[in-house]
Amino acid sequence: MGRTISLYSVHPSVAMVQNWTATLKDKTGRSLDEWVVLIRKAGPAGEKERRDWLKQAHGLGTIAATRLAERAAGKGAEFDSAEAYLSAAEAWVDAMYAGPRAALRPIHDALLALGLAAGPEARACPCETIVPVYRNHVFAQIKPATRTRIDLGFALGARKAAGRLIDTGGYAKKDRITHRIPISSLDDIDAEVKQWLRTAYEEDQ
Repeated sequence: MGRTISLYSVHPSVAMVQNWTATLKDKTGRSLDEWVVLIRKAGPAGEKERRDWLKQAHGLGTIAATRLAERAAGKGAEFDSAEAYLSAAEAWVDAMYAGPRAALRPIHDALLALGLAAGPEARACPCETIVPVYRNHVFAQIKPATRTRIDLGFALGARKAAGRLIDTGGYAKKDRITHRIPISSLDDIDAEVKQWLRTAYEEDQ
C-alpha cells in the first residue's frame, strides 16, 4: 500500500535548516556531526550551558549555538528532511489532542479543512503546540487553548475588533496573529469564522 498523503505541508524552516546544515562546515570549520561529537565530549552538560559555551569559547552566533546545543541533546532532527518533518507533524497534532483535549479534535479537523479551503495556496505546517496556516505568510493559526476551547487566530493587521473578533494585541507587538475567535463547538464555526479566514487569506499578499 502507498503512503497516506498528509494533510500537512513541509514547514519553511526545513529548507532553512537544510541550507544551514549544508553550509555549516564552510562557515564554522566543522560539520553538524563533528560539532555534536565535540559538544558531547568537551562541552558542559546542560543545553543552556552548552549554548553559552559555544558562543563564548567558539565565537558562534546565537542561532547556530542554539541549534547545535539542541542537536547535541538529541533534539531538532525533525527539521532535517521533509519526511522527518511530516512524520513529526502528524505526531505533534495527535499529541495536542490526546487525553483531556481529545474532544477538541473534531473541531480542529473542521477548522483545518476550512483553513486549507480558504484558497489554492493555503497550506498547514504544524508546530508542537499550534498549527499555523500559510499562504505567503501565516494568515491563520489553530491553537488548543484549554481543554474545552480552540483559539482560531487571524493575521488581520491593524483593523479594530468587530463581531466575534478579539484583539490579541499582536499588531502592537508586531506578531503575525492579531485577532482570534474562541471556538468551543462545531456550532461555533459559523459564517463569520469562514469570512474572516477568507479575508485573512486574501490579504496575505
